[in-house]
Amino acid sequence: MNSNYGFLFVAIVAEVIATSFLKSSEGFTRLWPTLASVAGYVIAFYFLSLTLRTIPTGIAYAIWSGVGIVLISLVGWLWFGQKLDAPAIAGLGLIIAGVVVVNVFSKSVSH
Repeated sequence: MNSNYGFLFVAIVAEVIATSFLKSSEGFTRLWPTLASVAGYVIAFYFLSLTLRTIPTGIAYAIWSGVGIVLISLVGWLWFGQKLDAPAIAGLGLIIAGVVVVNVFSKSVSH
């Protein structure tokens, strides 16, 4: 894996962790979850900025948002007990398919 995709992976994971702490921050009224959320977003944006050195912005953001949506949906399901019905699962599958299509078939992606 190219290091820029490694940076993108770190950015995605940091963003998912930060977003997960938003719920427990209770509107930024609880200190530790708020600090964890802010730190996660700082890490995410830093590593996204490293990614943008070589991966086009639109492609990087499409991957980040698509994978992030799927991962945060899984976090919601596994840790917060949120329900995913059949249409939600189908939609998440389409998001994954879109990320794969962009990465495998698009000439915009630097391989």
